[in-house]
Amino acid sequence: QVQLVESGGGLVQAGGSLRLSCVASGGTFSRYSMAWFRQAPGKERELVAVVTSYGGSIYYADSAKGRFTISRDDAKNTVSLEMNSLKPEDTAVYYCAAAYGTTWRAQNFGSWGQGTQVTVSS
Repeated sequence: QVQLVESGGGLVQAGGSLRLSCVASGGTFSRYSMAWFRQAPGKERELVAVVTSYGGSIYYADSAKGRFTISRDDAKNTVSLEMNSLKPEDTAVYYCAAAYGTTWRAQNFGSWGQGTQVTVSS
């Protein structure tokens, strides 16, 4: 339904910042809730942040609150994740995901980007 292309991953020192971006195509972007997930080696995939359709609501995992900011630009079909005060435990592959309609439930996100590696060194 919707195709997602991510960018912005890389290597950063602890305490630094990084901004991830995701560009969507193939759907009516504003109708989709957008999320960022991450998965570290040997760990389960974790929901990091959600911005619902039309930007109505924003949700963060406890690990992201106060450090990460999710935002969307419906005119540009993009969603971003600004990550500040990064910690080594933030190291993971980060995925952009989409769910049609208004939702913040991780189970509802079925369209995925390819993932981008974020590595935080100590």
